[in-house]
This record gives sequence, C-alpha cells and structure tokens, in this order.
Amino acid sequence: MINFTVLLLLGLIAVLAAIAGYTEDLESVIGSQSNPNSQVQLAPQVMRPHRYFNKAISGEPISNALTAAIGASVAYLFTYISFPFLVSLVLGSIVASLFHAYLAFVSHTGRIASQGRFKQPLYKDVIRSHIFPIAAYAFLTVFCILSISYILKYALEHPFPFPLISLILGISVGSIGSSIGDVYYGAESLYQNYPFGAGINAAHSGDIVRKGASGILTNHDHTYFCSMFGAPATGLAFSATVFLTTWITSVFNPKDGTIYGVLAIILGILFIICLFVLNRILEIYAHHRFGPYRETEKGDAVDI
Repeated sequence: MINFTVLLLLGLIAVLAAIAGYTEDLESVIGSQSNPNSQVQLAPQVMRPHRYFNKAISGEPISNALTAAIGASVAYLFTYISFPFLVSLVLGSIVASLFHAYLAFVSHTGRIASQGRFKQPLYKDVIRSHIFPIAAYAFLTVFCILSISYILKYALEHPFPFPLISLILGISVGSIGSSIGDVYYGAESLYQNYPFGAGINAAHSGDIVRKGASGILTNHDHTYFCSMFGAPATGLAFSATVFLTTWITSVFNPKDGTIYGVLAIILGILFIICLFVLNRILEIYAHHRFGPYRETEKGDAVDI
C-alpha cells in the first residue's frame, strides 16, 4: 500500500512536472523551436524579412532529451564525487542550459547567414534579447526534470538509471510541448491574415505578419501570449502524464514481488487504452460540437 511519504513525493513530482512543461513551452516559443513559429525560417524566401529568433534545428523531443541527458550525466558525475545532490542538480542544469544556449546561438546565426541571399538581416539586439531567456527557460526545465528523475530513482526506487529517466522525461516534455502547446505558439499573430484553426497550407508557409500593435513583432510578443494559454496547458498535460504514469509503479512496486510487477504492467496497458478511448470521444465531440473547418472563398482553410 502507498504511504504518506510516497504520496507527498508524487505530489512534488506533479508540481515539478507542471513547472517543467510551462517553461519548456515558453522556451520553445521564444526560440521558435516548433510549428508554427519555426515557419519563420521560410519567411525570407517569400520576401518576408523578420526580427524573429529562429533556432528550429530539431523537434522539441530531441532537443529536450539531449539537454536533459547532458544535465543528468553532469549531475550524476558530481554526485559520484560526493557533491550534495541539490548542488549537483543545479550544476548539471547550468551546464545543460549553457550547451542549449550555444546550440541556439549557432543555429540562429547560421540560418540567418544562409538566408543572406534573400536579404534577411542578422540583428544583434535580437540575439542579445533572446539568448538569455532561452538559457533561463532551459535551466528551469532541465532542473525540474532532473529533480523528478532524482526522486524517481533514489526515493521511489525506479529501476532505470538516473540519466535514462531524464532522457525519457525530456522526450516526454518535448513531445507534449510540441503537441499541446502548438495551438498557442503565436500562430494568432504570425498568421492572423488566415482563418484561425485552418492549419497552415504549405503554399502559405512563411507568409507571416510582421507588425503588431506596438511595432515589429518578435518572439517576446508570442511568449507573453503563450504564458497565459499554451504554457499552462502544456504544464498541466505533462504534470498529469507524469503523475498518472508514476503512481502505478509506486502503488504496485515490482520489487515487492512478481505479482506486483504484473499488476503494474496490466494497469499501464489499461491506462493507455483508456487514454485512446477518451481521446477518440473528445475528437468526435469536438467535430459534432464545432463542426469541420470549411474551405473559404480563397481556399485558405480545408475540411479536416
């Protein structure tokens, strides 16, 4: 049976996961990691020079898995040489965030340099104003993931190695951020000249809106918007996912016997099936409640 200490640890994991999802979403927004913000890389090719920071060199799952694995490896090294675990987690998060910021810098400058033929300028002030928030959000995300991994490994006795747990959680938070937060990734500002919810037709990729109410748009404008919608939704989704998948092995710990391991596997499979069923019910409800997206006179929106 689950005890009060384990219950508190599960609650702490849920809180840390919510923060990790929140900061991961904002890091992705301010760095144009995923759609539709990553579509700004096509803007100069259709004569739309911009002032966006664009580091979309990979998907969010791969990017977050890499930084989380680096942070966990460094933290594990420091704990191995008898550093306090909290100090080790902080140092690992710092190294991972600095590495992430370096990749963001070289990917942005490299892409802009390659787009010089399309008359896309490289703005130094954009780099200065975006690189530090990217590093800060990455630090918070990695620190929360490392903290969750540490609790799972050393408090709840998870069988996987500490860096591997962080790698899996990094993939998870990136996948959730790329799917849950995608609706609120600034598309309302970037593509406000097209119907909301219609998706971005391949022929319209890069045809972005570059001016806002207070001047030329940057990622900071989208980050403010996403902090109210996309980021909380991402944090809630990641927190629920981590909590609902953790309590199974916490209640039915495989180390307590073979029967508990079998029960944990069965419950995990049933949990996945339930998610598929609920997702299908929600999809059908949304189609009946709001109707399909219909094609406009200009053909901007398509029926899903």
